[in-house]
Amino acid sequence: MIDFFLFLLITLSFLILVYLYRVIQGPTVFDRVLGLAGISTKAIILGVVMGTVYDRVEMFVDISTGYALLNLVGAFAIAKFLEQRGTP
Repeated sequence: MIDFFLFLLITLSFLILVYLYRVIQGPTVFDRVLGLAGISTKAIILGVVMGTVYDRVEMFVDISTGYALLNLVGAFAIAKFLEQRGTP
């Protein structure tokens, strides 16, 4: 069982690195924003998996929910800013 969670954590960490590449190399601002949203999503999943491993799911789900709301508000703020700026 622990081997499965370890494999899952390593896979999610690798996916975060792939999104980080998109954030760094993204040709447009939109690519970078999408990369950050992907990193946030994987970090939320990573938090819930870590909560399962440590038998503290309720605590990690609360933290992940707060992080998800922060991610949503941040994405909306960036989208609104880019819309007003008129970035193609």
